[in-house]
Amino acid sequence: MIDWIRDHAAATWIGVAVVLALVEMMSLDLVLLMFALGALAAAVTAGLGAPFWVAILVFALVALGLLFFVRPPMVAKLHAGPTLSTGHQGLIGKSAVVAEPVDKHGGRVKLAGEVWSARATSETETFDTGTEVLVTRIDGATAVVTTTES
Repeated sequence: MIDWIRDHAAATWIGVAVVLALVEMMSLDLVLLMFALGALAAAVTAGLGAPFWVAILVFALVALGLLFFVRPPMVAKLHAGPTLSTGHQGLIGKSAVVAEPVDKHGGRVKLAGEVWSARATSETETFDTGTEVLVTRIDGATAVVTTTES
């Protein structure tokens, strides 16, 4: 068995990489994936005819380099949570068109293809039909709007 491994070092490293990748699919921690990629680098090294100790060195350097420099940002990105605003939070900052005059007491705007009840952010603001406004927040089922000019 040892002689076969020595004679087929590249195939052995590929087998190790496959096993590590399969076990990684059960853990989903990205640690074994880094080792699997290190094993693939060692397979390339062995395939080019390098001695066994060089393949081991390449495996260790690549796996540890990936583990310490590539894995942390990948894990942070995966654990950061959703970056897409969904629901009513996705409407904040969007433009709307006044469908019925809007003041501090109420009105209606067309927002994201739907008609929403709306009110102005301040007591002095009023918006006529057809005016473009900016949604500053959603309060229940009411869009709170202000002028689009800064």
